[in-house]
Amino acid sequence: MTTSALGRARRTALAGALCAGLAVGMTGLTGCGAEQDPDAGTNGVGKLSATKIQRRAQNAAESANSVRLSGSVVSKGTTYKLDMKLTEDGGSGEVRFEDGRFELLRVDGQLYLKADADFWSTEGDSSQGGRGKDEPDSADELAADKLDGKYVKVPQGDPAYKQLSGFTDKGLLLDGLLTLHGKLSAGERGTADGKRTVAVSGDKGAGGTLHVSLEGTAYPLRLERAGGAGTLRMTDWNTKFRFRKPDARHTVDYGKKLPTS
Repeated sequence: MTTSALGRARRTALAGALCAGLAVGMTGLTGCGAEQDPDAGTNGVGKLSATKIQRRAQNAAESANSVRLSGSVVSKGTTYKLDMKLTEDGGSGEVRFEDGRFELLRVDGQLYLKADADFWSTEGDSSQGGRGKDEPDSADELAADKLDGKYVKVPQGDPAYKQLSGFTDKGLLLDGLLTLHGKLSAGERGTADGKRTVAVSGDKGAGGTLHVSLEGTAYPLRLERAGGAGTLRMTDWNTKFRFRKPDARHTVDYGKKLPTS
């Protein structure tokens, strides 16, 4: 190697080292060969308009066979913590709230509710599993003991069926959750569950913010609900969840109406 060639090699190496060092602590540099395109290596969704990103996420969610939905939902002053596994024709999981918890299972068109005796004997709104405030408690307490830890088959004609089954309905839940309110804007980049995301917000976040995957299929991965009404994660898309009917020995069937209705 000639002297001039050696000099060029040294200058090239020094320039490369300088660029690498600057890129570690600074952004927006040009001319050093650093990657400047935030959409490089992504599915390209980040280049779309906010409306199209939201639509792409909604379509991906609708096309998926299953999802796991977990996090918190604030409704009428009560915070509910959900952890539900949902498919096209069923669902299973747990709902927690301030005074207790219950489990839900929907399989083969049947909905089952499982909770402890305290849940069944709690006074308050019967839609949350408790008896009415003005009802006598002796019979209910006896019934609560019998229902403790059992899967109670919820009759389709019972008012609680529509309310509770919504927690296990993938289409119904996602249709409502993935709708943002107000003027949409997009562009903020981040991560969710280790995947790069682009955020779509309604009314600068006041109408909710949806974080959509920039890797692979454009699934919605996290939702910050409007008005600070909770945050939900959507994971395990297209995972094969299998639900089975509970054993008859652990099931109670009350016919047309639940005893607490």
